[in-house]
Amino acid sequence: MTGPRRPSRAEPGGKQKLRLWLRLLRVARTIEVELRRRFALQFATTLPKFDVMAALARAENGMKMSELSRYLMVSNGNVTGIIDRLVTERFVERRAQPGDRRAIFVRLTDKGLAQFAAMAAAHESWIGEILSGYSSADTETLYTLLSSTHIGVGHDRNGLPAAPGAMRAATAQQQKSDGDQQRLGRKRESGGPHVR
Repeated sequence: MTGPRRPSRAEPGGKQKLRLWLRLLRVARTIEVELRRRFALQFATTLPKFDVMAALARAENGMKMSELSRYLMVSNGNVTGIIDRLVTERFVERRAQPGDRRAIFVRLTDKGLAQFAAMAAAHESWIGEILSGYSSADTETLYTLLSSTHIGVGHDRNGLPAAPGAMRAATAQQQKSDGDQQRLGRKRESGGPHVR
């Protein structure tokens, strides 16, 4: 087996960055496949269920379904199916918001908290094992380099904060795009953790 392709001469910056993006994507997908396999094997669960439980573990009083969808960057329909299964397993409970019957909060049960704690410990261990080839210094350097990447509403193409007018226009455009996707019945695959 040969190692990664190394260019024999300097490549234009765009090509080099494209190669970097493809490498990052391949590494992320490889790790995701391995995590999915391990969650199924050890906990008889899925990575999307883990992601939902992780989000709820951060919200002691629970979250509205709409907040959970927004946090995970996926459609309400995707989250509803996962929540239904977690409720059946008694890891999550639904509660009506006092004064507003339409607002449903979801939160982890005691059983869900215990299950999530076990899953989170295993997840951390697996990631440590998978990334064991990186030293602490390598890990910190890579983390710092990747943290400098700014994408999305609120930043211009150079990663700098956008001017207020540009930010409002970008937000309005994103909301229109989100609404169009929902009206067309498409699921939103915006790179939100693993809930698809």
